[in-house]
Amino acid sequence: MSRLLRIGEEVQAALAEGRPVVALESTVIAHGLPWPDSLDATQEMLEAVRSGGAVPAVVGVTAGRLVVGLEAGDIERFAKHGRQVIKVSRRDLARALTEGCDGATTVASTMIAAAMAGIRIFATGGIGGVHRSAEGQGDSFDVSADLYELARTPVCVVSSGAKSILDLRRTLEVMESLGTPVVGYGTDSFPTFYSRDAALPVTMRVDSPEQAASLLSAQWELGLGGVLLANPVPESMALPTQTVEAWLEEALAAAQAEKVAGPQVTPFLLSHLHRRSEGQTLKANRALLIDNARLAAQVATCCSQQG
Repeated sequence: MSRLLRIGEEVQAALAEGRPVVALESTVIAHGLPWPDSLDATQEMLEAVRSGGAVPAVVGVTAGRLVVGLEAGDIERFAKHGRQVIKVSRRDLARALTEGCDGATTVASTMIAAAMAGIRIFATGGIGGVHRSAEGQGDSFDVSADLYELARTPVCVVSSGAKSILDLRRTLEVMESLGTPVVGYGTDSFPTFYSRDAALPVTMRVDSPEQAASLLSAQWELGLGGVLLANPVPESMALPTQTVEAWLEEALAAAQAEKVAGPQVTPFLLSHLHRRSEGQTLKANRALLIDNARLAAQVATCCSQQG
């Protein structure tokens, strides 16, 4: 095991005993939700994993180590002081570990840590993808490292599709090109984070944790990479795609008018959606995070039982 990796005691014991473990990223804690919703939602995710029969393992960088199983104090610090916690993707891991700073892991870096620790199931909100500014913005072509990590790292990511602020059609096209299975859980359409009524295709569909576990077993026996298990936002919290798209168009126009660019675009758009929806997007975000954690635990338990 790498000297740069530290596995929490509870997580280490569960892995040694062959019990199911679910990885959770820390970017959603530090940057995804405002305080104190960030901490409250994280606690609910942890409980959802436990109620599903698995052990939660929050991943993050702290004190020069990549930690799989952050302690409660670390989680609260990340949630409360998110602006002081850098976002860490694949390219940033070595720097964050060398500098010894707090780092919130993205989907890509959480997958790396999970694979290093021997964890196969990871729950999050939505993956990154192809940004809407990928064309027509000079030489910019912003494609998230999450998509490439999914293609290379044998971890199942349970999410509500990709973030709706992205170009979702192109995101699916890139995943197809990279050979990543996009599996709908109880749906034939790709869920679009806040919504579940978009007419976008998935590779295949499963309707139970047992079916998902069987698919994952075959995927990894073949020596292939990751799988995106796309679980729609709970129906009671879902927002119509057309409504979200209208809000996004407003947000994108405002971002352009205010010359918002680079890493500031995503938080700007999310903040606009929160205001425009009168808090509905935040409620949907929390609901899908908790539901994905619960499903991930169920799938991890089935994987453990199937051997």
